[in-house]
Amino acid sequence: MSQHKSCTHTDSITRVTPSALGCEECLKTGSRWVHLRLCRSCGHVGCCDDSPNRHARAHFNTTGHPVIEGYDPPEGWGWCFVDKVMVDVGEPTPQRGPIPRYGG
Repeated sequence: MSQHKSCTHTDSITRVTPSALGCEECLKTGSRWVHLRLCRSCGHVGCCDDSPNRHARAHFNTTGHPVIEGYDPPEGWGWCFVDKVMVDVGEPTPQRGPIPRYGG
């Protein structure tokens, strides 16, 4: 019998202000991204695991902030890096302005 796994970090989900109009680190280095992810603990915007630099995962590895939101465009789904499950993040976080496609 399999158990349905759920996120044990939903208390870390907060309303946040996105830190940048694209992947924060890629914008600084001129790198490209595939999709964006928004940290729902602090608002850091990083690139997804399909992007060359995987900045959203690097942010999790550095900070331990567990839950991200699909953010390119706001997609309304979340992912918990710790529990490795989808998370309901509620209403999608609005973008602060137009996001350049693929880092430029």
